Amino acid sequence: MSSSPVTPPATTITRGMQLTLLAGFLGWMMDGYEQAIFPLLASPALKSMVPDTEVGLWMGRITATFLVGAAFGGAGFGWLGDRIGRVRAMGLSILFYSLFSGLCYFATTPFHLAVSRFFSALGMGGEWALGVALVMESWPEIHRPKMAAAIGLAANFGMVLVGAVALAYPASSESWRIHFLIGASPAVITLLIRLFVPESEKWKKASAQPEVARGWWAKIIEVFQAPYRTATIGGILLVSVVLIGTWGAVQWIPLWVTELAGPANTRAKAYAMVLVSLGACVGTVVAPLFLAKFTRRRGYQILCGCALLMSAWIFRTPATWGPLLWLKIFLLGCTATAFFGFFPLYLPELFPTKIRATGQGICYNTGRLVAVPFVLLSGELVKWLGGYQQAAAVITLIYFAGLGFAFFARETSGQTLAE
Repeated sequence: MSSSPVTPPATTITRGMQLTLLAGFLGWMMDGYEQAIFPLLASPALKSMVPDTEVGLWMGRITATFLVGAAFGGAGFGWLGDRIGRVRAMGLSILFYSLFSGLCYFATTPFHLAVSRFFSALGMGGEWALGVALVMESWPEIHRPKMAAAIGLAANFGMVLVGAVALAYPASSESWRIHFLIGASPAVITLLIRLFVPESEKWKKASAQPEVARGWWAKIIEVFQAPYRTATIGGILLVSVVLIGTWGAVQWIPLWVTELAGPANTRAKAYAMVLVSLGACVGTVVAPLFLAKFTRRRGYQILCGCALLMSAWIFRTPATWGPLLWLKIFLLGCTATAFFGFFPLYLPELFPTKIRATGQGICYNTGRLVAVPFVLLSGELVKWLGGYQQAAAVITLIYFAGLGFAFFARETSGQTLAE
């Protein structure tokens, strides 16, 4: 009498699941490192290349270039993940951003930095969508809020790591290049991924289905067609609000703190980075676990309300370098970045497996494209309004728009991931 293989219960945690989470966590952690490294190094790097009066302008330009690269990378690598598999594409994306981050070491002009940051962002943008798809498809439904928390925690832990490295090895006009070289270290993660991490069973099942031969653009077009068009546009709007607030205001905190603390306190920006990132670690873990009990629309609105209140407190009240500002920076990290624990929970629910990586990549990274003009505007606002704090106070009003956009988003609470 033969016996059929026993299928593990839907709640069983297997070694394969653990490996996908480990690979995703490491990839997202270095994603966070990659995002945070330039705001920390912008001042010493750019001051070694241009006059002080041009630092804010080039900060805005290079940040905008990075966002454009991340947008194209998210769409491109997301499409690749739907074509060749999550694991292979994720390994390529990590290798890509590692190598180009290391190339920043050789930059001698702001233009060199902008080009290197653009190409490193291509890989970084792709890794986010691929890692989210892989982990969410590999783990049981009951664990998805915890996985979203882990994703948000990982990226922000990478930002904490940037600050910790800068505290141990302060970034200066002589040492900033070494920090970019450290950014090339994630290349070793690709070996771990290719050797040990199993491919998503959901993707293998979906890719095995016969499909009419179509061009490379077909999956991208499908994301914007019925029945996914409304979900895609809603996802883009929700992400855009958050990325405008984050990249147009929160990412300026290290430069702002450098001014407040004065030249004598060379570690101030590193302390600020650690504080905002620790706050983000707390917020991104708490958000998906706490908000799982609400509808997705209501959860997003709660986050927008918290970000509005905290932004007003830090950017619309007097600021001096000291304990009160440290608390404000920590709480801003808790609130303004908690969305990055919410999106890994919400965005995978908008699309079926066959276009999930593509759809997530387009939603998240089109949001980056929308944020680009606001990042450039924030650089100009610094000059027009007389400082980083005043510019951030204006940019963070975008969270009001988020309260309204939530009504147009597709509601997915209580639903399982579509096959």
